[in-house]
Amino acid sequence: MRDTARKVEEKYFSNLATHVEFLPVEWRSKLTLDGDTVDSITPDKVRGLRDMLNSSAMDIMYYTSPLYRDELVKGLQQELNRLYSLFCSRNPEFEEKGGKVSIVSHSLGCVITYDIMTGWNPVRLYEQLLQKEEEELEECWMSYEERRLLEELYVTKQRLREIEERLHELKASTISKPPVLKFKVENFFCMGSPLAVFLALRGIRPGTSGSQDHILPRTICNRLLNIFHPTDPVAYRLEPLILKHYSNISPVQIHWYNTANPLPYEHMKPSFLNPSKEPTSAPDTESASAAPSPTTSPVMVRRHYGESITNIGKASILGAASIGKGLGGMLFSRFGRSSATPQTMEAGKDGPEGDEKKATTVGTPPLPHSSSGFLEPTVELEHRIDFELREGLVESRYWSAVTSHTAYWSSLDIALFLLTFMYKQDQEETDKSNLDTI
Repeated sequence: MRDTARKVEEKYFSNLATHVEFLPVEWRSKLTLDGDTVDSITPDKVRGLRDMLNSSAMDIMYYTSPLYRDELVKGLQQELNRLYSLFCSRNPEFEEKGGKVSIVSHSLGCVITYDIMTGWNPVRLYEQLLQKEEEELEECWMSYEERRLLEELYVTKQRLREIEERLHELKASTISKPPVLKFKVENFFCMGSPLAVFLALRGIRPGTSGSQDHILPRTICNRLLNIFHPTDPVAYRLEPLILKHYSNISPVQIHWYNTANPLPYEHMKPSFLNPSKEPTSAPDTESASAAPSPTTSPVMVRRHYGESITNIGKASILGAASIGKGLGGMLFSRFGRSSATPQTMEAGKDGPEGDEKKATTVGTPPLPHSSSGFLEPTVELEHRIDFELREGLVESRYWSAVTSHTAYWSSLDIALFLLTFMYKQDQEETDKSNLDTI
């Protein structure tokens, strides 16, 4: 990613005064977890494949285990803070000049980073479930003795909560709790992320506001962006968790890196998935049954043969034993037991696309009125969150499903996408100053 970003930076952002630095966050190898217990119970047949699964899919099992979850969260949190402190000590002007930090995470790493930023933990979910059970018990019929015992239990729990709160206040008055992360996250890029599934299983349901705050408050992170390849089997969409009708609106198509004058992402209009199949006057039941899958979108005509993420995957499949180790996806990386290439990104200021990329449409078609077979949603998202890589005409979807999840790091398309959002503010200021000069 560092190499591909340098190429893109030289081509599109060389006129800017600021610079984006990529810092790999390698923390997984420092964790002991179960030692070598899993290795000792692994059969020897197809050992390479089993080792790849142990080092990737096993991480999801570790994270869902109450025994190891805290160790994973703590390991990543400490490494993020250590790297940031080290970077600031070597670049003292970074904080003085308002430098910004973005995080790029991959697969399960997106979930762990999200939990660190929001402070989510399973105990909170357990308390919510207990409260729900209490409410359901109160509604059902029960004997006098059962109700008396239930009331006694309720009073005892209330008393326990009061004592815990007093103890917490006492501790807070003597020790000020440091922030979880030492920096504010400007952009949180998720690649090949299963975060939406985790949130759905935690009880998150679509709302009505269209705000990112529904799943990630802007006070914690300014912008959430979910990047995925259409055939990545691990990736899921986030937008339908905020507004339900976005399950039938296609994700924003990511531009190929060599496209001339692409339409800026903020100007791309939403469009339905498979709009030609969208009925104009069919009953609601038929419309619902005919709705296409929310995780797919039609293959766009490839007008410029840019780099295909799957072709990169093919080139690197011989290294799948190491690349594939990110399948379970520790943060930002393709992760092995002792090596990784995760990326946290630092920029003096964020900034957008260059002048070269202004007005040719390579985006999705606009959203017409309902008379054309489209529905005009009453509520729209404040900012689009789901961004989908384009499929190449020569790609095999079955092969793509194998390679796409681990090929994000070397894609020039993604490098341009990341830099576009990180340089956004900086580019806007440069453009404005040029106009003022004219």
